[in-house]
This record gives sequence, structure tokens and C-alpha cells, in this order.
Amino acid sequence: MAAPRQVERPLSPHLQIYRFTITMFMSIVHRITGMGLYFGTALLAWWLIAAATGPDAYAVFQNVAGSWIGQLVLFGFTWALIHHLLSGIRYFFWDAIVAFNLKTADIISWAALIGGFVLTVIVWVAAYGLRGAL
Repeated sequence: MAAPRQVERPLSPHLQIYRFTITMFMSIVHRITGMGLYFGTALLAWWLIAAATGPDAYAVFQNVAGSWIGQLVLFGFTWALIHHLLSGIRYFFWDAIVAFNLKTADIISWAALIGGFVLTVIVWVAAYGLRGAL
């Protein structure tokens, strides 16, 4: 009886083999922004509860949200919301088997990434313009 032949199998892919791509980056960031939106929803709930509670509670919220760190957190929440939306639209295209080749996938990934930043800045400029701060 012959001895069983040992089969050489390839190693499982790991970080030294993978080439980091924009689609990989966008997938990771999509998950991170999704988790961040959970925390941002708590801020939204705090704002609504403070508005319903009365002027003193709302003043506390305004002081926190109006500070530089509060503005930074709100800017990040806005970016996460818009980025997650655009990335979700990208996944919607892929679910419909549209824009699935590598070049098009890279293009819509870059468009979602850049569009998230651009739309966030537009929203904040518009918000400051409506407040009369510009």
C-alpha cells in the first residue's frame, strides 16, 4: 500500500499579501461610521430631551454643543452620517450588480469618500450661514 501523498496547499492570505485598496478602506470606514452613528444618536436624543425638559436643560446642552469640542463632535457626527449614506448608496449599486468591475468600484469609492467630506463642509457652511455667523 502506498503512503498518502502530501498535498502542498497555499497559505491563507494575510496582511503581507493583501494590497490595501480604496474599496477595502471604505468597507472598514463604513463599519466604523455605522458604530459612530450609534453614539451620535445618543447626542440627538440628548438634544431632544433637553429641548423638551426646559430652558435650563437646553442651556446645558447648548453650552456643551457650542464648545469647540462639542462642535468637533457634531462635525464628526455629520461627516459619519453623510459618509455612511454615500457608502450605503455604493453598496446599493453593488447589490444591483452595477458598477462592480474594479475600475468603476474604485471610482465610486473615491466619489463617496470625497463626496462625504465635501457635503459635510457644505452642510456646515449652510448651517453657519443660516445662523448668521458668516
